[in-house]
Parts: sequence; C-alpha cells; structure tokens
Amino acid sequence: MTQQYVIDEMISAKSIAARIEVLASEIKTAFADTDKLVVVGLLRGSFVFIADLVRELDLNVEVDFLEASSYGDSTESSREVRILKDLRGEIGGRDVLVVEDIVDTGFTLSHVTQLLATREPKRLETIALLDKPSRRETNIRATWTGFEIPDEFVVGYGIDYAQRNRNLPYIGKVRFT
Repeated sequence: MTQQYVIDEMISAKSIAARIEVLASEIKTAFADTDKLVVVGLLRGSFVFIADLVRELDLNVEVDFLEASSYGDSTESSREVRILKDLRGEIGGRDVLVVEDIVDTGFTLSHVTQLLATREPKRLETIALLDKPSRRETNIRATWTGFEIPDEFVVGYGIDYAQRNRNLPYIGKVRFT
C-alpha cells in the first residue's frame, strides 16, 4: 500500500510543450545529416515524453523501446539496473537517441548507454526530460536536458509513483502526508 500524499505542480504542461519544441529543434539540427534516427525510449517513464518529442522532430525516425528498472515501487534507486525488455531492432551503424524521463543517480542511463555502445551505433546521444544533478552518483550527463530540478520526488507526464500519476499532464512534486 502506498503512503498518502499530495501533488504540487512543479512544471506546467505549457512549459513542457514549449521546452520540447526547443529541444526538438536542437536535435533536428544535430542530426540533420541522418538517414533515419532511431529514438530509443526507456520505459516506462519516457513514453509521454517520447511521443511528444518525436511529433516535433522533422526527421525520419524509427522508435524502439528498452525497459530498465532500478526503482520498482520505491522512491529510492536500488542502484541495481535490470533490463526487463530489450530493443527489437538493430542499432549497429545507426544514429541513436536515447530518451530518458529523469536522470537521478545516473545508474540507469549509464548502464543503458554502456550496453547500447557495445552494439556499435554510428552515433549515440541522450536526452532527459528532467535532471537532478544533486543526486548524481555516476559520471553521466544527458546530451540534452529539458529541466534541471531539485532533489524532489516527482510524478506526472509519464513518471509514476507505484504505477500511479503517469497520466498527469504536468510534472508535480510529491509531498507525503
């Protein structure tokens, strides 16, 4: 059973949409020479972000998903990253953009990029909607970041707490009561 909590809006849906437009423009410029960009969403938290991002990209894109977990139903990372679902397609020799919902300790993004690098993509870049640099325990930073946030537990816009609140159109800070 989850604790009782309230959610305070931290980043509005309007702010998220505006930032995604800017990020998509930067990504389009960076990958202007690509034949097709393979956009790899890290499930489950990135699914809303990836949907909105690829709609803003004026590029040929292929979407694939990888599911990694280091949280379970907890609010703290276990620091043990498990791959629950691997990519369906091949990325060798291709341009790849990994889409993450939030970089906290950095263990998941670090593990995933190391794994994907062994598959020899032509180019491997990363984007995270949210970044909590104060929590970083690894030496990794996404190529692009939507918003830097303080050390708060957040939900919404695809991000959950115990499989709840993914459907909120904004990012909200969780306050336990």
